Amino acid sequence: MTTNELHQAGSDEPHQPADDREEVYYQGSPLLRGELGRVLGWGTMGAIVFVMPILAWAYGWRFWPGVWLSLIFWIGGVALALWPGVVTRTIRYRISNYRIDYERGLLAKRIDTLELWHVEDITFNQSMMDRVMRVGTITIISNDDTTPQLALHSVPNPRPLFEALKQRVIAVKRQRGVIKMDLG
Repeated sequence: MTTNELHQAGSDEPHQPADDREEVYYQGSPLLRGELGRVLGWGTMGAIVFVMPILAWAYGWRFWPGVWLSLIFWIGGVALALWPGVVTRTIRYRISNYRIDYERGLLAKRIDTLELWHVEDITFNQSMMDRVMRVGTITIISNDDTTPQLALHSVPNPRPLFEALKQRVIAVKRQRGVIKMDLG
């Protein structure tokens, strides 16, 4: 049966499609500038590991085994320095007017979806350094079994996103008829 045939056979009201278009508020990875502490820490460790073979040769340390170990230290030092960037790029957020998708993984992927009508509370945190870098953290507390708390770190331009999410959570709960009851 076509839609028109169903309409004629069923009700007297004309069919109106649901207005459930999804609007994406933010899609992307956390910004690396928001992870400045990790970048500096891992970068320092990487630099120390990278410089160790050079110091061994410069000071004539006899216990240094040779070129192969030096090569391993150099590769390890570069890998340590690049680690925060790799980790940051393996995380993706997709925040829309109905749900939040949290994707992570380098080789294997895992995606958790949090429907906005499950959200109980939203908090916003922006340190002084975050304000300088124009990033922030939005933490979502929900009654979802798989994702009871979701922290969205290093989100760019976080305040308007936080405000939009607050308003949207209220609208989605009204739309679904969700009522919060205090049993205490």
